[in-house]
Amino acid sequence: MTAAGKILGRMRNNPVGWRVEDIKTVAARFKIECRQPGTGHVTFRHPSGAKLTVPARKPIKPIYVRKFLELIDEVTHEKD
Repeated sequence: MTAAGKILGRMRNNPVGWRVEDIKTVAARFKIECRQPGTGHVTFRHPSGAKLTVPARKPIKPIYVRKFLELIDEVTHEKD
């Protein structure tokens, strides 16, 4: 299992205490582009058009981690 896979599994079990760098690692695994144009937010966008904007505070609030997991599920569902 890759590092991104391990992080994703741990995120699903406990959405508390994650950093933007962890989410960026998982996003790269699923070919989700990350943009942070000099602001306090990071936008994750998949080529299919699905997107999510997350405040870049440490740690990231659990609601944003859950929304990111929903984005991952949506992206992987499209591949099936």
